[in-house]
Amino acid sequence: MEDFKSISLFLTIVVPLVGMVVIAFFPRDRVTETRLFAAAVAAVTLALSVAIFIVYSDVLLNDGQSAANAQFDRSWVWLSAPLNITLTMGIDGISAPMILLTGIVFFAGVLVSWNVTPRAKDFFVLYFMLVAGVYGVFVVTDLFFLFFFYELAVLPMYLLIGVWGSSSDFGTFLRTKEYGALKLVLYLVAGSVLIWVGILALYWQTASASPEMLQACGIDGGSFSLTDMNCMWQQGAFSETFQNIFFPFFAIGFGILAGLWPFHTWSPDGHVAAPTSVSMVHAGVLMKLGAYGIIRVGMEITPDGAETWMPVLIGLGTVNVLYGAVSALAQRDLKYVVGYSSVSHMGYVLMGIATLHPLGLSGAVLQMFSHGVMTALFFALVGAIYDRAHVRDINVLGGLSRRMGVTASFFAIAGLASLGLPGLSGFVAELLVFLGAFKTYLPLAILAVIGAAITAVYILRLLARAFFGPLDPRWEHLTDASPLEKTAAGLLVLSIIFVGVWPGPLLDVIDIGVCNLVLVSCS
Repeated sequence: MEDFKSISLFLTIVVPLVGMVVIAFFPRDRVTETRLFAAAVAAVTLALSVAIFIVYSDVLLNDGQSAANAQFDRSWVWLSAPLNITLTMGIDGISAPMILLTGIVFFAGVLVSWNVTPRAKDFFVLYFMLVAGVYGVFVVTDLFFLFFFYELAVLPMYLLIGVWGSSSDFGTFLRTKEYGALKLVLYLVAGSVLIWVGILALYWQTASASPEMLQACGIDGGSFSLTDMNCMWQQGAFSETFQNIFFPFFAIGFGILAGLWPFHTWSPDGHVAAPTSVSMVHAGVLMKLGAYGIIRVGMEITPDGAETWMPVLIGLGTVNVLYGAVSALAQRDLKYVVGYSSVSHMGYVLMGIATLHPLGLSGAVLQMFSHGVMTALFFALVGAIYDRAHVRDINVLGGLSRRMGVTASFFAIAGLASLGLPGLSGFVAELLVFLGAFKTYLPLAILAVIGAAITAVYILRLLARAFFGPLDPRWEHLTDASPLEKTAAGLLVLSIIFVGVWPGPLLDVIDIGVCNLVLVSCS
């Protein structure tokens, strides 16, 4: 067990990277072998993610609160003093569910990618690079490498969308895949600049601290380690003014990736232009890096600044909820409905974080998991419909349940989870966010509930128009999802139902991580 704990986090990064390198040497005409190998690597990664979560849960069961600090610790010195850059790994109750989420969505995405035919080898190389970056962000505890893996996750998106994506024609305006890819990368790189400036400010503030502070924390010069920076904060190295200045760098920088209004506009266009499996990882996992970064870096290292700015963040999160829901209500394109719905649901995550209340924060992390599997399911099913009908217009589609019964059933489950039906994952997550918001920001909590009501309107209308009612004769030829698509969707459906019926295993882990945050009192 100890051997597994010492190497497992490293393997979550190495397995996709090794898979990427091996695939790069596959002959281009061996498409079937490439797909089989990609599926095998994704299956190994899923098994590894599940094992990590189970073992971590077992640690909590045996050690309780003593497991609140990072577990599975492992470190390798890259550059010694004075730079002190070390590849340090560890997980807690916040990152463990995200590792599990990544494994589930990654495996489902590879199965859905089975039909990628042009340059399949190149597609999987970039796809695996993206996933390795996502895992890296969730497992490292050194800000230098966290930023490195963050960029590794973001940059492949440009080629994945620009080469394998699709363009959308809206009459007077053609939104090309190149437009969506460039817009996404420009926004996210702009956010990365803010994040890097904030990280460098933390580093130099650490390096310029008094010898007594450095000695108390056992640091020789500056440090990028989250543990060292936590110690320096406790020693008073980061003044309240410093934190008030630099917390917005992290809130906005990471918030852009989380779809924070008004920096969200890249997200729906990026979702729509991306190929199906990339949309799944993009909405299901990549956006969670933003919310995770706000918690892991902003709240942990600059808690005083976080406390100052959280009223602003919860206000913007509320706008996310309402604006995204109203925008989704106005869309005709299935992918744009899901894209704006994603913006709305990420608003609940931001609201939960900003409550600084254990209920709200636990709900935010659970919503990150719930939204991840739910949105990945949405995009997988929209992709299946588009591959067969070659259209995503809700007003043109109709009666699809008669020809695509399994697809319609799975889509209904995703929609009902989105609107918060009890027994599905969305209900538990949103309930906790609402409870936290009602205890801290009552007026905004009421507005969030209104947003949930609007969600019910556009989801039920979408289901009625696209899947039920009389079948249009032009769709008589449609076939249901393929066995691989059903397998991928089925895995996501099982995750939604499992968390909705029995959220305890996830919440027990999340609560420990949340209660270990400085700003949260669980006593």
